[in-house]
Order: sequence, then C-alpha cells, then structure tokens
Amino acid sequence: MSSTPSPVARPSQATLTGRALRLRCPACGQGRLFRGWLRMNDPCPRCGRRFDRAPGYLLGSIYFNYGVTTLLVTAAYFAGYFSGKLTSQQLLIALAAFSVLFPMWFFRYARALWIAFDERWDPWPNEQEQRELKRAAAAAEEK
Repeated sequence: MSSTPSPVARPSQATLTGRALRLRCPACGQGRLFRGWLRMNDPCPRCGRRFDRAPGYLLGSIYFNYGVTTLLVTAAYFAGYFSGKLTSQQLLIALAAFSVLFPMWFFRYARALWIAFDERWDPWPNEQEQRELKRAAAAAEEK
C-alpha cells in the first residue's frame, strides 16, 4: 500500500471560470458566493469551503477588476475615436462614467474570478485530501 495520497480530480479552468461567472463556489459549484450585493458567504453554505484564506487575500480581485475595466475602456476609446461619431469631450465623459460605474457592478464577478483562478493554481486541500495527508504522515512516522 502506498503512503502517498491519491490525487483528487480537480475542476478544469473552464469549469472554475463558469462557476465564477455564475457566482458559485469554485469547489462544489452549488453554493452561492454572495448573499447580497456586497456581502459574501464565507464559508460556502453548501460544502463549507472557505473563500477568504487570509487577511487581504481577496485584494487580488482588484487586478481582475482593473484589468477588465482597462481593456474595455481602451477598446471603447479606440472604437469611438476612429468611428468619428463622438467628440473627444463626449468620449471622455462617457468613458469616465463607465470607469466609475462598471467596476462597482463587476466587483462580485472580479472577486469570483479571483477565487476561481486561485483555486486552480493554488488549491486548498479538500477534506478527503486532508485525511489522506494525515494518514500518510502517520504512516511515515510509524516507519
């Protein structure tokens, strides 16, 4: 019998992204990440997975929010500028308003995408993996 834990199948990045866009738990895909517009469920009401690993952990979602906002504003600027249908002042006002309002709306999705990204690249062990790791450590100590 092997003392190393057996690998547990993890969801693909596409599955995790789909769960994030539906604002669902990355681990089980069923529990809701948010119970209101701004308040997160922590842990998941369905499987118990914690979302906030440490103080400041969720600040990583700012990168997602900023990145998506910047890409959209840049694309809209060039589209508006080269279409010639908007003046520079109209474009500036519209994109300034968008730059303030969009991140507020996208906040929950950015946070969900951050959690899904982190779950894929730095997953926490689930309960089964934790039990197997403890068994393997105990077996190694007995030798």
